[in-house]
Amino acid sequence: MIRDLVGLRVVAVHAHPDDEAIWTGGALAELSQRGADVTVVTCTLGEQGEVIGEPFAQLVADQADQLGGFRVAELAASLAALGVRGYFLGGAARWRDSGMIGDPANDDPRAFLRSGEQSQQQLTALFDALRPHLVLTYGPDGGYGHPDHIRTHEITHGAAAQCQEPPQRIMWAVTSREPLTAGLADIASIPPGWRRAVDGELACVDKHDVELQLSDATYAAKASAMRAHPTQLWLADGTVSPVNPVAAHATLASTDRAGLVFALSNLIAQPLLRTEHYQLGLGTEITDRSDMTAGLTW
Repeated sequence: MIRDLVGLRVVAVHAHPDDEAIWTGGALAELSQRGADVTVVTCTLGEQGEVIGEPFAQLVADQADQLGGFRVAELAASLAALGVRGYFLGGAARWRDSGMIGDPANDDPRAFLRSGEQSQQQLTALFDALRPHLVLTYGPDGGYGHPDHIRTHEITHGAAAQCQEPPQRIMWAVTSREPLTAGLADIASIPPGWRRAVDGELACVDKHDVELQLSDATYAAKASAMRAHPTQLWLADGTVSPVNPVAAHATLASTDRAGLVFALSNLIAQPLLRTEHYQLGLGTEITDRSDMTAGLTW
C-alpha cells in the first residue's frame, strides 16, 4: 500500500476494548498501512461485559470480577493486528465500565459516566501531547445508546474544544442501513444457537459522509483485531481458541467475494462488512466521500 499519509496524526477515542476493532478497525488499519501515526485511547477496561464460552465465563463482574484485566491483553493483541498504539484514559482501570443504563455499575464512584470534568481534562492532555489532525469516535447517541459511548462522544468534543491545537476533523463511526440490510440478507446459514436479527434490532443510520471500502489487507486486519477479543466476539470462521474451544460456521449466499459472519454475546449473526461508514462530526468539509483524510493538511 502506498504510504501517502506519513505525517498525519490520528486518534480514535473508544469506550471499551473491542470497540476499536468493531467500529473503526478497517479505518485504523488502512490509515496505519498508509503511514499515518495512529493512536487508540480506550476509556475503560470493559469490566461489565459478558463472556462468550464456558472456560472463562466466571470472570464476569458479578462473579470473580476479573474480566477487565483479561481484556487488557485482548486489546493489546487487537492493536497489534491493526498496527497502532494505545493508551488507557487516565491509566488502566482509572475509569470503570458503567454498564447499560439501569445497571448497578452506574453507581460505582469510578463509573465512566460519572467521570465529570476530570476525564475530559485527561483527554485534553492527551490531545495536547498527540496533536491529532483527525479524531475518530461515536456520534451523540454513542452508536447504540451505551452511556459510556455517549460519555466518550462528550469528552472527545470537549477536549477538541479545549486543547491547544484543535483537530481539523472529527468523524463519527456509524453503521449504514443499506449495506447492513444487504449483509444480513446475504447470510445463508448460521451456527447452532445463534439467531437472526429482527427488524430494527441493530442500530443503524440512513446518512453518512464517508464510505470506506476495505481492501483485502484492511479487511483481514480488522478480522484479526476482532478475533483478538474472543471473550466478546465470535467469528463463524471455524477457528477455536482457549476462550471458546467450539468452532462456529456460517455461510453466505453470494459467491462473488468471501466474507465473514460474527456475533457478540447476544449471538445475533451479523455480517463483517467490507465497508465502514462515518459522519462528519466537526471540522473541515469532506472533499472526497471515499477518503476521510481528503482535504486535511499536515
